[in-house]
Amino acid sequence: MNTDHEDTRPLRDPVPSDTRPTPTWPAPQGNPVGYPAAPPPARPPRRRGLGAGVLALALLLGLGGGVAGAAGYDALFDEGTPAGGNAGGLGAVQTVDKPPLEVDNGSVPAVAEKLLPSTVQVLADINGEQLGATGSGFVLDEEGHIVTNNHVVEGADDGRIIVVDNKGKRHEADIVGRSPVYDLAVLQVDGLDAEPAAIGTSEDLRIGENVVAIGSPLGLSSTVTSGIVSALHRPVTTTGEDANANSYIDAVQTDAAINPGNSGGPLVDMTGRVVGVNSAIASTGGMTGDTGNIGVGFAIPIEQVRVTADQILRSGEAQYPVIGAEVRSVGRGEGSRIEKIEAGSPAAESGLEQGDVVVKVEDRLVTDSPSLIVALRTHQPGETVELTVERDGDQEKVEVTLGSKVG
Repeated sequence: MNTDHEDTRPLRDPVPSDTRPTPTWPAPQGNPVGYPAAPPPARPPRRRGLGAGVLALALLLGLGGGVAGAAGYDALFDEGTPAGGNAGGLGAVQTVDKPPLEVDNGSVPAVAEKLLPSTVQVLADINGEQLGATGSGFVLDEEGHIVTNNHVVEGADDGRIIVVDNKGKRHEADIVGRSPVYDLAVLQVDGLDAEPAAIGTSEDLRIGENVVAIGSPLGLSSTVTSGIVSALHRPVTTTGEDANANSYIDAVQTDAAINPGNSGGPLVDMTGRVVGVNSAIASTGGMTGDTGNIGVGFAIPIEQVRVTADQILRSGEAQYPVIGAEVRSVGRGEGSRIEKIEAGSPAAESGLEQGDVVVKVEDRLVTDSPSLIVALRTHQPGETVELTVERDGDQEKVEVTLGSKVG
């Protein structure tokens, strides 16, 4: 493959002690799952003494294009206008959409003042290890739902989860649902006295625009950092310890300082609205695993967060689109080859053939298998998408109606 691979790091950290913690990282296991499939990312060494389920990531560069299927997102929401007229519905709950600050605000202190009360620290028992990992999250609505990363609570389904609010008060939390595919989870906290964060959009972001990251890096709660949007629609693939816990992110890239423990915390625009969920960082630490922020961080776009949270709140599960084909990167950034087609799958019904090389999804370039997966997963099950494929030296257009899986 002619894609650049950087060593990348997860954002979850051990529970803080009185001394400054030193983040280390276990190794990923297994190959990415679902259809289409992709080669596994690099495998750093395993370290002891951390909660399980920490992710290692491989950054794959060289993709252009925009978020596809965004027009379909709004159809999933029950729009509502409660008192004040500043919220839109998401599932059975109300979320705040009105910007708390003026468009020309430009003040990091003002953003921090608005968002810190809506940001929480998440402590999780992972595979029986008491409070074995920490992350961040934000308040989604007045019903006490919290959005965080799946890898923060992965493995804690039968364990204890504590949410610490901005006032330092600790609350027991339950998992409403998780999506390993999109690396998102929704928690429920009863009696949480915190304002919901305002939900924005990543579609209006411009490269170079100022943003603020809020969370608990290295266990240091209520930490605020600022930077700019470095890139948009950056395909990032992650692999967790569970071979079924792989995610592909159509990421917002930022140079705002984010570190282990920032996972699940909000990335916020200068009007005080959440535009993404901080999930991963790149690192030049090689095999040592001890490097933190180097100014290359990634957030899940808020559009995907809204869709996945909506699905979880409605049914407890999240759906993701599939075509029913195994693929392999051609190399040199020249697309993704169809290696195998599942009988009766959307790929088979569309007329895709073994040996076809996918080079576009709609108007979005496909340079390798991960970029194909990211492009497909910005759409929703049931949507019909146009693939451009190279077949026998010619380019052809193939329409595929996406199937679905739970994950």
